Amino acid sequence: MAGRCHRLLSTVRLHCLRTLSCSLHTPVPSPSQPHSPVFYKAPAYGNRTALVDQHGPHSYKDLYCRSFALSKEIACVLGNPRNDVPPERVAFLCPNDSSYVVCQWAAWMSGAIAVPLYKNHPPLELEYILKDSQSAVVLAETTYADVIAPLADKLGIENFTVADFPQDGTTEDIFNVEDHNLNLDWKERGAMIIYTSGTTGRPKGVLSTHQNLSAMVTALIEEWSWTKSDCILHVLPLHHVHGVVNKLLCPLWVGATCVMLPEFSPKKVWEHFLSTDSSSINVFMAVPTIYSKLIDYYESHLAKPGIKDFVRAMCQQKIRLMVSGSSALPVPILERWREITGHTLLERYGMTEIGMALTNPLHGPRVPGSVGNPFPGVDVRIATEIPQKEGSSYTVHAKGDAAGTEVFLGFEDREGELQVRGPAVFNEYWNKPQETREAFTPDGWFRTGDTAVYKDNSYWILGRTSVDIIKSGGYKISALEVERHLLAHPSIADVAVIGAPDSTWGQRVSAIVKLRNGQTLSLKEMKEWGRAVMAPYCIPAELIRVEEIPRNQMGKINKKQLLALFYPQ
Repeated sequence: MAGRCHRLLSTVRLHCLRTLSCSLHTPVPSPSQPHSPVFYKAPAYGNRTALVDQHGPHSYKDLYCRSFALSKEIACVLGNPRNDVPPERVAFLCPNDSSYVVCQWAAWMSGAIAVPLYKNHPPLELEYILKDSQSAVVLAETTYADVIAPLADKLGIENFTVADFPQDGTTEDIFNVEDHNLNLDWKERGAMIIYTSGTTGRPKGVLSTHQNLSAMVTALIEEWSWTKSDCILHVLPLHHVHGVVNKLLCPLWVGATCVMLPEFSPKKVWEHFLSTDSSSINVFMAVPTIYSKLIDYYESHLAKPGIKDFVRAMCQQKIRLMVSGSSALPVPILERWREITGHTLLERYGMTEIGMALTNPLHGPRVPGSVGNPFPGVDVRIATEIPQKEGSSYTVHAKGDAAGTEVFLGFEDREGELQVRGPAVFNEYWNKPQETREAFTPDGWFRTGDTAVYKDNSYWILGRTSVDIIKSGGYKISALEVERHLLAHPSIADVAVIGAPDSTWGQRVSAIVKLRNGQTLSLKEMKEWGRAVMAPYCIPAELIRVEEIPRNQMGKINKKQLLALFYPQ
């Protein structure tokens, strides 16, 4: 492989070029290629600011030309892409800054599948992803070169070290539209492999095509009214759909601006919210854990006479949209955030495999605890599996799309598995044909593994069928519903509800709680409080107090690990 470009060493330090004279002829996809990657749109936006990071602003032109320069180096290793040859994988490890976009676009410009790595993963996890994805090239921003180089050497993978910011002032014209327009069939071509969070097993590589990404992005743009005048503040990791698609590809698709913080900082986020700069952010998306930390910072630093009114006024005047996702939004957080900012957080539902499927309305009432209705182009249904001697069939309770939902007679308010179909649904689990087949019903619906119900003209997620639906004494209990109730308790700061094994009841409801500073809570006190807000069979039978409930970078809890920790078999 390396022989195709003899000047490459096992590790190459590539200083990206500042191509000030780059001739930005816009490569317009043909009508038969409507699913071209986002970089095709970039030249039309030219000198508009695409991204602002710790190094300063970066125009679309700058990102485009730096990506093209890097793609040429990658092509020396991979060769020229063809439709009749499966695309190689290009992995990359970058901080939250422009280097990420440059590596992503360069991978696509070279016709490859982009495999984003997470900067906080330990070397063993990075090694697993590099091996599982069978990456041919791995790129590392200079900060992570020492992490990637030994892994690449061990696995025999070509690796590049990529400087985040141009290191010289060359004006070499490196762009040629004919070279750039690859004439590939983008629609079915693999675009990106994102690894699942692994909360229910070892992470699987979710392969999405360029058609999948295009469908995800265009649905979000339509439903949430993205325009080039928007400016989003980005504080999430860049190895999950939430951070990659919702918060990065959407603004870059329409010519908007993304302000990217290297790490989440409550202080920095509030500074952006309260900035009087006319070009400051007007869109914010995060996970419930982040909103909780922002509330804590507000209570400690901003909840003062005179300041509170200013905070609320600024948030209402400047910010048009605030979204929560990736894990269930506790109602107390939603209500407190509304009190502070005047914004009712828009909760939506999605997964790595499907992008975003359900959303509360941009304009209109948002129901606490609900995830709304389908995005444009998304079909959903709630169904129950009926095992048979050969395969399975499904009883459908409700079925809907963006135009509305039909509930079938006799199945009103009946819970079942949420299943999804549409152009955004992923292509396959990388190199896992059996898992891919099992993920779909015989008639082609993706099985989310989440239990849902349609009621009050909206969809409600009751939790992961495997860990969040507790079967106790003949009752089916939603752990998420119990958690929502418990989070309203004045002494509880965080909670995870699990189904502990029980020889009599099958499972019993167990609450693992983190208490607020200076608070105490006994099981007896919790039960007495619970009788006023929960059905008797939902009240936890056990209380486990901990200093912290472990969550991953997207705010999710691995309940299988909690079960193994507190109830080892």
